Amino acid sequence: MKKHFYRFNPHTLAYEKVIVTLRDRMKSISTTVLFGLVLGVVFMVIGFQLIDSPKERTLKREIRQYRRQIRSLNARMDRASEVLADIEARDNQVYRAIFETPPIDASVRNSGIGGVERYSDLEGFECSAEIVSTSKKIDNLTKRLYVQSHSLDEVYKMAVTKQQRMLSMPAIMPLPKDRCHVASGFGYRYHPILHTRRMHTGLDLTAAKGEPVYATGDGVVRVASRNAEGLSGYGLAVFIDHGYGFQTLYAHLSSVSVSPGQKVRRGEKIGAVGSSGLSTGSHLHYEVFQNGERVNPIYFFFNDLTPEEYDEVIELANQENQCLS
Repeated sequence: MKKHFYRFNPHTLAYEKVIVTLRDRMKSISTTVLFGLVLGVVFMVIGFQLIDSPKERTLKREIRQYRRQIRSLNARMDRASEVLADIEARDNQVYRAIFETPPIDASVRNSGIGGVERYSDLEGFECSAEIVSTSKKIDNLTKRLYVQSHSLDEVYKMAVTKQQRMLSMPAIMPLPKDRCHVASGFGYRYHPILHTRRMHTGLDLTAAKGEPVYATGDGVVRVASRNAEGLSGYGLAVFIDHGYGFQTLYAHLSSVSVSPGQKVRRGEKIGAVGSSGLSTGSHLHYEVFQNGERVNPIYFFFNDLTPEEYDEVIELANQENQCLS
Protein backbone atom coordinates (compact mmCIF):
# COMPACT_ATOMS: atom_id res chain seq x y z
CA MET A 1 0.00 0.00 0.00
CA LYS A 2 1.50 3.35 -1.03
CA LYS A 3 2.35 5.69 1.85
CA HIS A 4 1.58 9.39 1.74
CA PHE A 5 3.26 12.07 3.79
CA TYR A 6 1.63 15.23 5.12
CA ARG A 7 3.11 18.47 6.30
CA PHE A 8 1.45 21.09 8.58
CA ASN A 9 1.08 24.49 6.95
CA PRO A 10 1.07 27.24 9.66
CA HIS A 11 -0.43 29.75 7.30
CA THR A 12 -3.55 27.73 6.48
CA LEU A 13 -3.55 25.85 9.80
CA ALA A 14 -4.11 22.63 7.90
CA TYR A 15 -2.18 19.49 6.92
CA GLU A 16 -1.24 19.39 3.30
CA LYS A 17 -0.22 16.35 1.31
CA VAL A 18 3.51 16.29 0.45
CA ILE A 19 4.13 15.60 -3.16
CA VAL A 20 7.55 13.96 -3.64
CA THR A 21 9.03 14.49 -7.08
CA LEU A 22 11.51 12.26 -8.84
CA ARG A 23 14.17 14.93 -8.37
CA ASP A 24 13.59 14.95 -4.63
CA ARG A 25 13.89 11.19 -4.52
CA MET A 26 17.18 11.22 -6.49
CA LYS A 27 18.58 13.94 -4.25
CA SER A 28 17.74 11.95 -1.13
CA ILE A 29 19.22 8.78 -2.53
CA SER A 30 22.39 10.63 -3.64
CA THR A 31 22.83 12.18 -0.20
CA THR A 32 22.44 8.83 1.50
CA VAL A 33 24.86 7.11 -0.86
CA LEU A 34 27.43 9.91 -0.52
CA PHE A 35 27.22 9.81 3.26
CA GLY A 36 27.64 6.05 3.18
CA LEU A 37 30.69 6.33 0.93
CA VAL A 38 32.32 8.97 3.16
CA LEU A 39 31.60 6.92 6.25
CA GLY A 40 32.99 3.80 4.55
CA VAL A 41 36.21 5.60 3.54
CA VAL A 42 36.66 6.90 7.10
CA PHE A 43 36.23 3.40 8.51
CA MET A 44 38.65 1.99 5.93
CA VAL A 45 41.36 4.56 6.73
CA ILE A 46 40.98 3.95 10.46
CA GLY A 47 41.02 0.21 9.85
CA PHE A 48 44.18 0.34 7.73
CA GLN A 49 45.92 2.45 10.36
CA LEU A 50 44.99 0.36 13.37
CA ILE A 51 44.52 -3.13 12.01
CA ASP A 52 47.24 -4.95 10.02
CA SER A 53 46.37 -7.02 7.04
CA PRO A 54 47.61 -10.65 6.96
CA LYS A 55 50.34 -9.62 4.51
CA GLU A 56 51.45 -6.74 6.74
CA ARG A 57 51.57 -9.00 9.77
CA THR A 58 53.73 -11.43 7.80
CA LEU A 59 56.09 -8.64 6.66
CA LYS A 60 56.42 -7.26 10.20
CA ARG A 61 57.28 -10.71 11.51
CA GLU A 62 59.95 -11.01 8.82
CA ILE A 63 61.39 -7.56 9.74
CA ARG A 64 61.58 -8.52 13.41
CA GLN A 65 63.31 -11.75 12.43
CA TYR A 66 65.78 -9.88 10.20
CA ARG A 67 66.60 -7.50 13.05
CA ARG A 68 67.27 -10.40 15.39
CA GLN A 69 69.53 -11.93 12.74
CA ILE A 70 71.38 -8.61 12.28
CA ARG A 71 71.97 -8.39 16.04
CA SER A 72 73.18 -11.99 16.07
CA LEU A 73 75.43 -11.30 13.07
CA ASN A 74 76.91 -8.25 14.83
CA ALA A 75 77.64 -10.31 17.93
CA ARG A 76 79.38 -12.96 15.82
CA MET A 77 81.41 -10.29 14.00
CA ASP A 78 82.46 -8.78 17.34
CA ARG A 79 83.73 -12.20 18.45
CA ALA A 80 85.49 -12.70 15.11
CA SER A 81 87.04 -9.24 15.46
CA GLU A 82 88.40 -10.15 18.89
CA VAL A 83 89.92 -13.37 17.53
CA LEU A 84 91.43 -11.46 14.60
CA ALA A 85 92.84 -8.83 17.00
CA ASP A 86 94.57 -11.63 18.92
CA ILE A 87 96.03 -13.02 15.66
CA GLU A 88 97.19 -9.51 14.67
CA ALA A 89 98.89 -9.04 18.05
CA ARG A 90 100.67 -12.39 17.77
CA ASP A 91 101.64 -11.59 14.19
CA ASN A 92 103.28 -8.31 15.24
CA GLN A 93 104.76 -9.41 18.56
CA VAL A 94 105.70 -13.03 17.81
CA TYR A 95 105.75 -14.09 14.17
CA ARG A 96 107.22 -10.90 12.70
CA ALA A 97 109.48 -10.43 15.73
CA ILE A 98 111.01 -13.87 15.19
CA PHE A 99 112.08 -12.86 11.69
CA GLU A 100 112.98 -9.32 12.82
CA THR A 101 110.47 -7.74 10.48
CA PRO A 102 108.80 -4.41 11.38
CA PRO A 103 105.24 -4.85 12.71
CA ILE A 104 102.27 -3.68 10.66
CA ASP A 105 100.96 -0.33 11.86
CA ALA A 106 97.44 -0.28 13.28
CA SER A 107 96.47 2.53 10.88
CA VAL A 108 97.17 0.18 7.96
CA ARG A 109 95.11 -2.65 9.44
CA ASN A 110 92.14 -0.38 10.27
CA SER A 111 92.21 1.99 7.29
CA GLY A 112 88.84 2.82 5.78
CA ILE A 113 87.30 1.40 2.60
CA GLY A 114 85.63 3.46 -0.12
CA GLY A 115 84.20 6.98 0.10
CA VAL A 116 81.38 8.75 1.91
CA GLU A 117 78.86 7.60 -0.71
CA ARG A 118 79.62 3.92 -0.22
CA TYR A 119 76.57 3.35 2.00
CA SER A 120 74.20 5.93 0.46
CA ASP A 121 72.03 3.20 -1.11
CA LEU A 122 71.36 1.80 2.37
CA GLU A 123 69.95 5.07 3.74
CA GLY A 124 66.26 5.99 3.98
CA PHE A 125 64.90 2.76 5.46
CA GLU A 126 63.43 2.01 8.86
CA CYS A 127 66.49 0.03 9.96
CA SER A 128 69.11 1.88 7.89
CA ALA A 129 71.29 2.66 10.92
CA GLU A 130 71.61 -1.03 11.81
CA ILE A 131 72.30 -2.07 8.21
CA VAL A 132 74.92 0.67 7.66
CA SER A 133 76.65 -0.15 10.96
CA THR A 134 76.76 -3.85 10.08
CA SER A 135 78.06 -3.11 6.58
CA LYS A 136 80.87 -0.98 8.00
CA LYS A 137 81.84 -3.76 10.40
CA ILE A 138 81.92 -6.29 7.56
CA ASP A 139 84.05 -3.98 5.40
CA ASN A 140 86.47 -3.28 8.26
CA LEU A 141 86.74 -7.00 9.07
CA THR A 142 87.30 -7.80 5.40
CA LYS A 143 90.10 -5.22 5.11
CA ARG A 144 91.81 -6.47 8.28
CA LEU A 145 91.57 -10.06 7.08
CA TYR A 146 93.13 -9.07 3.76
CA VAL A 147 96.03 -7.29 5.48
CA GLN A 148 96.54 -10.19 7.89
CA SER A 149 96.44 -12.73 5.07
CA HIS A 150 99.06 -10.73 3.18
CA SER A 151 101.17 -10.51 6.34
CA LEU A 152 100.98 -14.28 6.92
CA ASP A 153 102.02 -14.81 3.31
CA GLU A 154 105.12 -12.72 4.02
CA VAL A 155 105.82 -14.63 7.23
CA TYR A 156 105.40 -17.93 5.38
CA LYS A 157 107.90 -16.85 2.73
CA MET A 158 110.33 -15.85 5.47
CA ALA A 159 109.83 -19.21 7.17
CA VAL A 160 110.48 -21.05 3.89
CA THR A 161 113.69 -19.05 3.39
CA LYS A 162 114.67 -19.24 7.07
CA GLN A 163 117.80 -21.29 6.37
CA GLN A 164 119.07 -18.83 3.78
CA ARG A 165 118.05 -15.95 6.04
CA MET A 166 120.06 -17.42 8.91
CA LEU A 167 123.08 -17.85 6.63
CA SER A 168 122.72 -14.25 5.45
CA MET A 169 122.44 -12.77 8.94
CA PRO A 170 125.81 -11.32 10.10
CA ALA A 171 126.15 -13.75 12.99
CA ILE A 172 129.92 -14.20 13.47
CA MET A 173 132.86 -11.96 14.32
CA PRO A 174 134.69 -10.53 11.28
CA LEU A 175 137.99 -11.46 12.95
CA PRO A 176 138.91 -14.62 14.88
CA LYS A 177 138.09 -13.99 18.54
CA ASP A 178 141.56 -15.08 19.63
CA ARG A 179 143.29 -12.74 17.14
CA CYS A 180 141.56 -9.46 18.01
CA HIS A 181 140.54 -7.27 20.91
CA VAL A 182 137.52 -4.98 21.40
CA ALA A 183 138.96 -1.47 21.56
CA SER A 184 135.83 0.66 21.31
CA GLY A 185 132.13 -0.07 21.12
CA PHE A 186 128.94 1.37 19.67
CA GLY A 187 127.83 4.74 21.08
CA TYR A 188 129.21 8.21 21.79
CA ARG A 189 133.01 8.19 21.86
CA TYR A 190 135.86 10.70 21.64
CA HIS A 191 137.36 10.83 18.12
CA PRO A 192 141.18 10.90 18.28
CA ILE A 193 141.62 12.85 15.02
CA LEU A 194 138.62 15.17 14.95
CA HIS A 195 139.00 15.81 18.72
CA THR A 196 135.30 15.79 19.39
CA ARG A 197 132.82 13.53 21.11
CA ARG A 198 130.46 12.04 18.55
CA MET A 199 128.46 8.95 17.73
CA HIS A 200 130.64 5.93 17.00
CA THR A 201 128.42 3.85 14.72
CA GLY A 202 130.38 0.63 14.79
CA LEU A 203 132.82 -1.57 16.66
CA ASP A 204 136.62 -1.15 16.62
CA LEU A 205 138.55 -4.43 16.77
CA THR A 206 142.33 -4.15 17.11
CA ALA A 207 144.44 -6.73 15.29
CA ALA A 208 147.78 -7.01 13.54
CA LYS A 209 148.07 -5.42 10.12
CA GLY A 210 147.31 -7.96 7.41
CA GLU A 211 145.11 -10.11 9.66
CA PRO A 212 142.39 -11.68 7.44
CA VAL A 213 138.90 -10.16 7.64
CA TYR A 214 135.94 -12.44 6.99
CA ALA A 215 132.39 -11.86 5.74
CA THR A 216 130.00 -12.32 8.66
CA GLY A 217 127.15 -13.63 6.48
CA ASP A 218 126.27 -14.65 2.93
CA GLY A 219 125.71 -11.69 0.63
CA VAL A 220 126.73 -9.63 -2.38
CA VAL A 221 129.60 -7.15 -2.33
CA ARG A 222 128.38 -3.66 -3.20
CA VAL A 223 131.53 -1.64 -2.47
CA ALA A 224 135.19 -2.70 -2.41
CA SER A 225 137.22 0.47 -2.84
CA ARG A 226 138.88 3.41 -1.13
CA ASN A 227 136.82 6.48 -0.06
CA ALA A 228 133.69 5.34 -1.90
CA GLU A 229 130.70 7.66 -2.12
CA GLY A 230 129.11 8.05 1.30
CA LEU A 231 132.07 6.33 3.00
CA SER A 232 134.48 9.26 3.32
CA GLY A 233 137.01 8.75 6.09
CA TYR A 234 136.62 4.97 6.11
CA GLY A 235 139.62 4.45 3.85
CA LEU A 236 139.69 1.17 1.98
CA ALA A 237 136.35 -0.46 2.76
CA VAL A 238 134.06 -3.33 1.80
CA PHE A 239 130.27 -3.01 1.98
CA ILE A 240 128.18 -6.21 1.73
CA ASP A 241 124.43 -6.47 1.18
CA HIS A 242 123.20 -9.65 2.87
CA GLY A 243 119.54 -9.26 1.95
CA TYR A 244 116.66 -9.57 4.39
CA GLY A 245 117.38 -6.01 5.55
CA PHE A 246 121.01 -6.64 6.62
CA GLN A 247 124.22 -4.93 5.40
CA THR A 248 127.73 -4.84 6.88
CA LEU A 249 130.67 -2.46 6.51
CA TYR A 250 134.36 -3.34 6.98
CA ALA A 251 136.59 -0.23 7.07
CA HIS A 252 140.25 0.90 7.29
CA LEU A 253 141.45 -2.21 5.44
CA SER A 254 144.96 -2.59 4.06
CA SER A 255 143.76 -4.70 1.11
CA VAL A 256 140.60 -6.27 -0.32
CA SER A 257 140.07 -9.75 -1.75
CA VAL A 258 136.67 -9.19 -3.41
CA SER A 259 135.10 -6.97 -6.05
CA PRO A 260 131.69 -5.29 -6.44
CA GLY A 261 128.95 -7.68 -7.53
CA GLN A 262 130.77 -10.74 -6.18
CA LYS A 263 128.79 -13.19 -4.05
CA VAL A 264 130.45 -14.17 -0.80
CA ARG A 265 129.67 -16.72 1.87
CA ARG A 266 129.93 -16.46 5.63
CA GLY A 267 133.51 -16.97 6.74
CA GLU A 268 135.00 -16.11 3.33
CA LYS A 269 138.01 -13.77 3.36
CA ILE A 270 137.17 -10.32 1.97
CA GLY A 271 140.25 -8.30 2.97
CA ALA A 272 142.90 -7.62 5.55
CA VAL A 273 143.21 -5.40 8.62
CA GLY A 274 144.89 -2.03 8.06
CA SER A 275 144.83 1.61 9.07
CA SER A 276 143.63 3.45 5.97
CA GLY A 277 141.45 6.56 6.14
CA LEU A 278 140.90 8.46 9.40
CA SER A 279 142.56 5.93 11.67
CA THR A 280 145.13 6.06 14.45
CA GLY A 281 146.24 2.45 14.37
CA SER A 282 145.84 -0.96 12.85
CA HIS A 283 142.28 -2.11 13.45
CA LEU A 284 138.98 -3.07 11.80
CA HIS A 285 136.00 -0.74 12.05
CA TYR A 286 132.92 -2.95 11.67
CA GLU A 287 129.30 -1.78 11.24
CA VAL A 288 125.96 -3.59 10.92
CA PHE A 289 122.87 -2.12 9.27
CA GLN A 290 119.39 -3.50 9.83
CA ASN A 291 116.54 -2.15 7.70
CA GLY A 292 118.65 0.88 6.85
CA GLU A 293 119.55 1.73 10.46
CA ARG A 294 122.95 1.29 12.09
CA VAL A 295 122.70 -1.13 15.02
CA ASN A 296 125.15 -2.35 17.64
CA PRO A 297 127.27 -5.09 16.01
CA ILE A 298 127.96 -6.67 19.39
CA TYR A 299 124.50 -8.22 19.41
CA PHE A 300 125.31 -10.31 16.31
CA PHE A 301 128.22 -12.30 17.67
CA PHE A 302 126.10 -15.12 19.10
CA ASN A 303 127.49 -17.81 16.75
CA ASP A 304 131.10 -17.35 17.84
CA LEU A 305 131.10 -16.75 21.57
CA THR A 306 130.26 -18.71 24.68
CA PRO A 307 127.91 -16.98 27.15
CA GLU A 308 130.89 -16.03 29.33
CA GLU A 309 132.87 -14.64 26.36
CA TYR A 310 129.80 -12.78 25.13
CA ASP A 311 129.31 -11.10 28.54
CA GLU A 312 132.98 -10.06 28.53
CA VAL A 313 132.73 -8.58 25.02
CA ILE A 314 129.54 -6.72 25.98
CA GLU A 315 131.32 -5.23 29.01
CA LEU A 316 134.31 -4.11 26.94
CA ALA A 317 132.14 -2.65 24.18
CA ASN A 318 130.06 -0.65 26.67
CA GLN A 319 133.06 1.12 28.14
CA GLU A 320 133.03 4.78 27.07
CA ASN A 321 136.55 5.47 25.80
CA GLN A 322 138.37 6.86 22.79
CA CYS A 323 137.65 5.19 19.47
CA LEU A 324 140.36 4.48 16.90
CA SER A 325 138.58 6.01 13.91
